[in-house]
Amino acid sequence: MTTRIAILLPCYNESAAIAQTVAGFRAALPDATIYVYDNNSSDDTVAVARAAGAIVRTERMQGKGNVVRRMFADVDADIYVMADGDATYDATVAPALVQRLLDEQLDMVVGSRVTEVTAAYRRGHVLGNKAMTGLLAQLFGRSFTDIFSGYRVFSRRFVKSFPVLSSGFEIETEISVHALELKMPVGEIETPYFARPEGSESKLSTYRDGFRIARTIVTLYRIERPLLFFGVIAGLLFAAALAFGIPLVITYMHTHLVPRLPTAVMVTGLTILAALNVFTGLILDTVVRGRREVRRLAYLSHRAPGGDDRRADQGAIAGGA
Repeated sequence: MTTRIAILLPCYNESAAIAQTVAGFRAALPDATIYVYDNNSSDDTVAVARAAGAIVRTERMQGKGNVVRRMFADVDADIYVMADGDATYDATVAPALVQRLLDEQLDMVVGSRVTEVTAAYRRGHVLGNKAMTGLLAQLFGRSFTDIFSGYRVFSRRFVKSFPVLSSGFEIETEISVHALELKMPVGEIETPYFARPEGSESKLSTYRDGFRIARTIVTLYRIERPLLFFGVIAGLLFAAALAFGIPLVITYMHTHLVPRLPTAVMVTGLTILAALNVFTGLILDTVVRGRREVRRLAYLSHRAPGGDDRRADQGAIAGGA
């Protein structure tokens, strides 16, 4: 049985780089089908991509997350290679990424970016990546070395079990969390990362998109780890109740009076709120467990990549390297 490989390239105003990107992946994986998903470009991205031989489709809802949702829903394949259309990723590494996924029956292989060109990977983005990677490891127990890489290879069962909720550049974070939460087998391969070609401009805002990604991690933590999330809030509320309440107890033990009634009412309210947060976390933790089981079953409904019926094609994939 032939292994169907789809190359997915989300694009927004990439007329200066998309032809080079398509040509690179065409040479690296000649049997793959290349899809360019345009996201309301105002330049000649669509025409250039078609001229380069790619299948061009359009997503009107602005944002990379919206484009990824459409690509994952529409494209039917066994293996999905996703990269940006800005010619910053090394297409020659794609066969190695695909082969790693097949050989080890992984669900995702991340192309971890390596570069010494400051213009390609700005220092602020490097520091933000390290900070977010560490935070993700603390929240979910393990992480990747480059959670923001847009160069990834997916199995079919990953793509078809992933409910994309993000709309913007935080999509890479959501993808990483999905893999970590379902304990999927994943891998990483270091890949060169290049500066954009002349005439191509980055759409990433360090501070705006960094804030959105941090907010996404906190939101996912609240959704996936509600007991701990609401437990921390309950702990803070109870600590405040103790700080205000202990002096009242000491005064009452000496005078048998409660001279600061408003403070006593506030302490009572803080304690009730702390208890409500604990029970909220317990209830939501049970709900999340049920949701996780449903997602796991959806994931298991698709066969693993690289099975025995796929081996015949691996030589052809390796030959594209």
